[in-house]
Amino acid sequence: MPEAQQDHPSVEEEQGFSLRCVKDLIEEDLFQRRRSLFTSLDLMFFDTTSIYFEGEGGESIGQRGHSKDHRPVLNQMVAGAVLDGEGHPVCCELWPGNTTDVKTLVPVARRLRERFGIQSSCLVADRGMISRTTLDWLEAPGHRWFYILGARMRKQREVSEEVLSRAGRYRVVHEERLQAKDPSPLKVKEVWVEDRRYVVCLNEEQARKDAHDRQAILSALDQALRRGDKSLVGNKGYRRYLKAAGSRFEIDLAKAEAEARYDGKWVLRTNTDLEAEEVALKYKQLWMVEALFRSVKSVLATRPVYHKRDETIRGHVFCSFLALLFRKELQDRMARAGVEAEWAEVVRDLDEVQEVLLEQEGKRFLLRTAAAGCAGKVFQAAGVALPPTLRPVHS
Repeated sequence: MPEAQQDHPSVEEEQGFSLRCVKDLIEEDLFQRRRSLFTSLDLMFFDTTSIYFEGEGGESIGQRGHSKDHRPVLNQMVAGAVLDGEGHPVCCELWPGNTTDVKTLVPVARRLRERFGIQSSCLVADRGMISRTTLDWLEAPGHRWFYILGARMRKQREVSEEVLSRAGRYRVVHEERLQAKDPSPLKVKEVWVEDRRYVVCLNEEQARKDAHDRQAILSALDQALRRGDKSLVGNKGYRRYLKAAGSRFEIDLAKAEAEARYDGKWVLRTNTDLEAEEVALKYKQLWMVEALFRSVKSVLATRPVYHKRDETIRGHVFCSFLALLFRKELQDRMARAGVEAEWAEVVRDLDEVQEVLLEQEGKRFLLRTAAAGCAGKVFQAAGVALPPTLRPVHS
């Protein structure tokens, strides 16, 4: 065991991880098959989501926690996924539903290094993963990782009081959009606090929207307060701009003004030597993981989950992970073959390709339906030959 890991429990003992199983073997084998294409992962994107249960959620994995599906009364599990820089799924992990995001990044990083032998890579993760303990572990000499992590602008004092208050000119990465398909506008500014490096990102289009939305809330709140509606305190959107004034409430103008400094901004913490523009653009690639989670929950219909044992729950989710991996591979092959089609079209047209069993004069045949739409091109892109239109069935 490497020296840096001697003081830690085995990865199987990490909170929520199951013992090594077939799932791990499959993930590692698939990774090794692709490893000939590169020597190391330049980027590794990690994010989590929650998946709720209709029942109890197994012996231990189903727990109450922060629900990203807005179902706080249901037991849930926390699912994490790692993608490489090309958007290929590397592995998935599950934790009990009461596991916070901040506790997931270190065990995942350790497990990736031990299972896949990844020695040099950059972890990219959202602001929910950052903590002092996590950063200390990532920067420790024995197992140092490069990272790009979202920072909590409002909850981290160093960010809110020092990073965002520093003067300095922004560099333009993307200009204001001229057409809807253009990339969203982006400006970046580098800020150092002692030896800690931050990148402040600004989307002025989003800043205008944030200011407009806040003004709409304040206007509605002002009208409601004139009617003496104290029930507004229960509305989170309104409550953040209220303050007590004796037995009544009034708008906290100072809070509204302070909130404006966050309009259109997000802050990143990194220990890489990448240019600030690259840091911002690589972080924005986290949308790949978010898109994967949307596919799990909608396209693949992973929910609802009715299983009653932890093992079958993990197997259920892993089947969805494999389906996403196959989907990614098929989409890559279609792209190389120049086949352009929405995924819904692909599924619909492939579903129409069927074989019907016919019997005539004691002989049996399989009749294939026509490969309509993009089905034929998809078969060709995948390197799979379509069955003959008519073929005999031999006993």
